[in-house]
Formats: sequence, C-alpha cells, structure tokens
Amino acid sequence: MSTRSVIPFGPQHPVLPEPIHLDLVLEDEKVVQAIPSIGFIHRGLEKLVDKKDFHEMVYVAERICGICSLGHGLGYCDAVEHIMDLEVPDRAKYLRTMLSELSRMHSHMLWLGLLADAFGFESLYMECWRIREEILDMFEIATGGRVIFSIMKIGGLRRDIPDDMLKDFRQRLDSIKEGLDIVSKPFFDDVAVKNRLVGVGILTPEKADLLGTAGPFLRASGIARDIRSTGYCAYGDIEFEPIISTGCDSYARTEVRIKELYQAIDIMRQCIDKMPAGPVDIPVKPNQLPNGEYMARIEQPRGEALYYVKANGSKFIDRMRVRTPTFANIPALVDVLAGCDLADVPILVLTIDPCISCTER
Repeated sequence: MSTRSVIPFGPQHPVLPEPIHLDLVLEDEKVVQAIPSIGFIHRGLEKLVDKKDFHEMVYVAERICGICSLGHGLGYCDAVEHIMDLEVPDRAKYLRTMLSELSRMHSHMLWLGLLADAFGFESLYMECWRIREEILDMFEIATGGRVIFSIMKIGGLRRDIPDDMLKDFRQRLDSIKEGLDIVSKPFFDDVAVKNRLVGVGILTPEKADLLGTAGPFLRASGIARDIRSTGYCAYGDIEFEPIISTGCDSYARTEVRIKELYQAIDIMRQCIDKMPAGPVDIPVKPNQLPNGEYMARIEQPRGEALYYVKANGSKFIDRMRVRTPTFANIPALVDVLAGCDLADVPILVLTIDPCISCTER
C-alpha cells in the first residue's frame, strides 16, 4: 500500500530561478496533487497610483517584470491612450510592434536556455544565451537599456529609431536566424530531449480552454488564440498566423516557442520594410488629463495580458490593475502536474515559462 507524503517545491530550486512554491502531494514517485502558494515577492506596484502621476506610472508598469518590461509599458500606455482618445503616429505603431517582437525573442531565447540547463545541456544553454545577448545588444542600441528600456510614453515613443539603425537591425536578424538554426536542432531532434518532453504534461484543448490558459501554453494544445490577431499597434498591417501545435505536451510547447522565434524575425523584417516616415509621438499638453476607464489586451511573450486603468480627470489615476499570463496559466499547470512523476515537475513548471514577478506585482 502506497503512502502519501507532502514535499515542498520551491521557492528556491536549482532548476528554476523563479520563486514559485508548490506543495506536492506524492504517492511514491507520483504527484497526486499540486497546491500552489504565491505572495513571496509582492511589491505593491499597483498601489503606487497614489504617489506617481499617470505619466510616471509608465516607469512603474515597466518594473512589473524585467523580461516583459517593454510589453508592460506598452499595455499601460495603450489603455491610457484609449481613455484620452490619443491616436499614436503610424511610425510609433510600427516601432512598438518591432520592439514587441524583439522582446518576444529575448524572452523565448532566455526560456530555451533555461530548458537546456534543466536537461543538463550546458553548452546548449550557453549558446542560447549567447544569441540572447545579440538581441539585448539591439535593445541597447535602440533604447539605451538592456532590461528596463523606458522608451514607451503616453502618445508614442520617447525616441525614434533612425532608418540606418533599422537597416543594421535587419542584418543582425540574419545572424540571429543562423544561430537559431543551430540551437533549434537539438530541441527538435535529440532523443534525450524527446524522452523528457514527448507525452509529458498532456493538456487537452478542452481543458486548456476551460482553465483560461494563455500564450504558447494554450497554442501548444491546438487553440489558435493570439491577441496580436486583433490588430493592435501595427499587427493589423502585418502578415502572420498564430503558431499552434496539436501535441498538447511539453514537446509541443517547446515547438511553439521555437517557431514563434522564427515568426518574430519575419514580423520584424516586415516592420522594417514597411516602416512609415513621420513623428514617433504626439505631444500631451499639461492640461490634458485622462478621465474614464479602459482595459487593454496585448500578447506578451508568455501570453495574453490585461491592463485595466481607471482615471478620474486628475493627474493621479484611481486604479491600475494588471492580469498577467502566468497568473492565468497556474490552474492549467496544477492540472498537468497531477499524475506526473516527481522527476518531471521542474520541466513541467518550466514549460509554462513562469514569471512570478509578473504574477505578484
């Protein structure tokens, strides 16, 4: 007769740099139930609306997460711009789209490196992060930052990206694609990788939809839901289709993210080729103050994120509320953990690409 025991997973774990905590109920080596606990790094960022005006809150939003900082700034700005009925210039829309895809590449390459590290493939891990450094170099050239970029503002962007820099970026993308061609082969073809991923953590399309799953975690279960398809920023002028896989397992989640890297390169090239001329922002006068409420939706690297802003006509908004994709994906994670082997828990947690900093704010 098997005996049940409860062991803690996290908030510190050698495979996972995120401070997630799970109480795992085990029968021998099988996980019967996973009970998540969050709140270890809650920082109260949403409360800062009392102290920072609606322009300064852009910087607060960016600090929700270092990996997704650009998207958080974009989501907040988009919500306030809709409240104020501001039409962002076309060039700013294209640059925002291009930078969003560069952020997606940054996030996915970081995740691929961590996955390789979880397998013990240290050279593959370092090669993935070497390519990520090339992406961060592009961010540094364009914005001056490598983690927090501070280029988003209400009404557009704080600085333009000149055409000669965009031409250089297009050449850098070719180099990044060559590196991606090399590192993607082990993830797709290596027998040891397949043994750890194929058939592990099955999430059916019905369960994925029912549990409100988001991002690559959702699309790897065959559901083509991608908020970029709504056409925000310049996505309405870009040709692309949501990347999906019908494998419904950890291998499918890896496949979706790698293919999204190639897709991001293609979208960035389209943005550069179609880049319109003109200004990158519209001036916001001191007496222009937001009054109303709006919920913006954008597709972060980890999935759909919601940004709710309620303003009262003063320089301090009433409420900023953010629902991040990791928060949406925790119920599905708990579902796929039930019935798995204890040895597969770190890999399964990693396949949702968790960001606890985003989740807790």
